Amino acid sequence: MRVGERALAALPWFLRPLFWLQRRRWGQVLLPALTWARVPSYYLALIHFYSAIERKRSPLEPGLRSLIQTRISQLDHCAFCVDINAMLAAERSHSMDKALAVGEWRTSALFSERERLALEYAEAVTEGTVTDELSRRVKVDFDEDGLVELTGLAAFQNMSAKFNAALDIPAQGFCRMPGRK
Repeated sequence: MRVGERALAALPWFLRPLFWLQRRRWGQVLLPALTWARVPSYYLALIHFYSAIERKRSPLEPGLRSLIQTRISQLDHCAFCVDINAMLAAERSHSMDKALAVGEWRTSALFSERERLALEYAEAVTEGTVTDELSRRVKVDFDEDGLVELTGLAAFQNMSAKFNAALDIPAQGFCRMPGRK
């Protein structure tokens, strides 16, 4: 990591319950969260935005969100993000094979047409190559609100992955890849 780990005790008191919840959910404190918490207002904004993305009433099903986040994490070379998002993708799609194949979504038979379209759009957002034609196709399958949701998810994941990659935040062992101990 390019910044040192800060002890939880050094954080403002009002953030500590959030880390207690994190330990309960993940079994450990997430290093990106601990890093974002160095600027408490950033961390609070981040968790509110993430909560909005993960809300139950999102038009994007959880498995699709995790596949998109995994692919963007790969493109942004974020070890932590690939680790946690691939684990979530496998859990939510009930398929480790699908989580592992997300980089080959164009040719893999594991992905539906809806997933392929969402992944194509997520890659285009990440690369800055969204076209009117692609946006039109997304609106047909996802509608305009879905286009906004996909764009917001891609923008959030790019921000998160770029932050973690720039600070060299390591994987924390969430996704037990085949052959990985």
